[in-house]
Amino acid sequence: MGEISDQAKGRVKQAAGDLTDDDRLKREGKVDEAGGKVKGAVDDLKDRAEGAVDAVKDKLHGR
Repeated sequence: MGEISDQAKGRVKQAAGDLTDDDRLKREGKVDEAGGKVKGAVDDLKDRAEGAVDAVKDKLHGR
């Protein structure tokens, strides 16, 4: 869930940076949004790896 809030926070910062013409705030927003996307990708990868491990365990135990 943290990835969604990071992405939203990033979009808000970017919008605020656009409104105030603050390049630093726009950059921070892009970094926050990208960080959220990375967190999401890592979580997905972790879930897939756990699923693969569970599948191997099931095969080894004849389930």
